[in-house]
Amino acid sequence: MRTPGKRMWSQDYRGFESRPLRTFMTQKDALELLKLGYSVYLTGEAGSGKTYLLNKYIKSLHKQKVEVGITASTGIAATHLGGTTIDSWSGLGMRDEITHSDLIYISQNHNLQKRIKKTKILIIDEVSMLHGKRLDSINKICQAIRKNNSPFGGMQVVLSGDFFQLPPVSEERRNYDYVYKSNVWHQMNPKIIYLESQYRQTDPVFNDVLSALRENRIEERIKNILHQTINNTFSGSIVPTKLYTHNVDVDQINKNHLDQINQKPYEYVMTAVGHEKLVEFLKRGCLVPEHLTLKKGAQVMFVRNNYKAGYFNGTVGKVVGFDRDKTPVVETYEKKKIHVKPDSWNIMENNKILAEIKQIPLRLAWAITIHKSQGMTLSCAEIDLSKSFVHGMGYVALSRLRHLKGLRLLGMNDLALSVNPEVTEVDKILRQKSIQAVEDLKKMGWFKRFFARRKFMYHLTS
Repeated sequence: MRTPGKRMWSQDYRGFESRPLRTFMTQKDALELLKLGYSVYLTGEAGSGKTYLLNKYIKSLHKQKVEVGITASTGIAATHLGGTTIDSWSGLGMRDEITHSDLIYISQNHNLQKRIKKTKILIIDEVSMLHGKRLDSINKICQAIRKNNSPFGGMQVVLSGDFFQLPPVSEERRNYDYVYKSNVWHQMNPKIIYLESQYRQTDPVFNDVLSALRENRIEERIKNILHQTINNTFSGSIVPTKLYTHNVDVDQINKNHLDQINQKPYEYVMTAVGHEKLVEFLKRGCLVPEHLTLKKGAQVMFVRNNYKAGYFNGTVGKVVGFDRDKTPVVETYEKKKIHVKPDSWNIMENNKILAEIKQIPLRLAWAITIHKSQGMTLSCAEIDLSKSFVHGMGYVALSRLRHLKGLRLLGMNDLALSVNPEVTEVDKILRQKSIQAVEDLKKMGWFKRFFARRKFMYHLTS
C-alpha cells in the first residue's frame, strides 16, 4: 500500500511554521552534507546551481574511483551529467509498478546485477518528472539485487530537481504522483539541500516575479510587469528564440529560416563509438542533431556548458563565419565571438566510457519547445503561453531568462502563471527542513564532521 497523497512528512516537522521562510544552505554546506554520506533531495530555484553542484560531487567521486550511478528522469537531463535514464539504469524500463514475477525476471539480468551491486552512490536528476510509484519500484529492484532491505539497498541516494518544473505525466493533469508521495521517500527521510544563491537571474524585479509565481502570489502588479514586456525590443541582429508550449514542428520552422539564407551550407556529421543501444540513447538525449547544417547568418544555440570557452547550455548567437578548417565562428548576444570546436557526450561506468558521440555543440535556434528548454539559460526569448496546458509551464519558460529586458511575452492564458498549490506548500516544508539540515551540520562541529567524512569515504572505497 503506497503512502496516501495527502501525507507528505511526519508530524515531527510541523513546528517549523513559525520560522522565517529563508534558506541558508550554501554550495559549501551542500557539498559537506553529500560528503558525509547522507541521502538528500537537492533543490532550489531555477539557476541556483543544482547541476553545478552535482557535477562537482561526481567529479570528486570519480577522482576517488567510486562507482556512481548517474541518472535522470529524462534523456536530455541525463546527457547534461554524462549519465543515462533511471529507467534504463535500473532495468525498470516502461513499467510503472512491478510484480513479484517482474522482480525475479529483472533480477536475473547479469549486467544489471553487476551494475547495481557495484554502485555506491545513485544520483537521479529531474525527479520532478518521475512518478512516486516508479521510485518505489526502483527501490524494490535495488533492494532485491543488493539483498539489503535498507532504502535502495543501502546506497547513498541523491535526488535532484525542482517540483515547480514540469510535473510527472498525468492523464488527468491533477493529483500528480510526485516522488515525495512515495513510500521510499519517507523511509529514506532525505536531508534537504535547498540552494539559496541565484546564478542565473540578477534582475531584482524579475527575481520578485519568479518568486511570486513560486508562492502563487499572482497579483495584478506581477501581471502588469509581464504584460509590459510585449514592448521590449532587442538590439543587434539576433532574433529572440521563440518558445512554444506545443511541438508545432519546431525543426521545420528552423529549417525554413535556414533555407531563406542565401549562403554556402556547411555540414557537420556526428561521430559515435561504443555500444549501439547506448549510442542511440545519447543521440536521442542530447539536443544536438546528428546531421547539422549551418550557414553564415544562421541563428544558433549552444547545447553544452563550457564556461572556459565562454558559453553555456542555452547561449544564443549568430554564425558570422567559418575558419579554414570549417570551424564555425559564432557571435553571441553579448557580442562575444567563439570559435566552436566539437564536444562530446558520453556514458561512463567503472570510470570507463561505454559510449560516446561527438558533434559541434550547436542547434538552430529560431524556435524550441518549452519542454526541451528545461535546464537552459537564455539571453532573450519570445514566449507564447496562451496555450499552456499544465501547471509550471509558464515558470519553466520564464525562468530560462536572465532578466526582464530579455523577455517578450506574446500571450498567456489562465493556467500560464499558475503552479500547483500543493507544491507551493511542500516548498515551504523543504525550505524549513533545509534550515534544520544546516543547523544540524553546525552542531556537529568540525571534529565530528571530519571523522564522519573519513568513515564514509572508507565505506565507498573499501
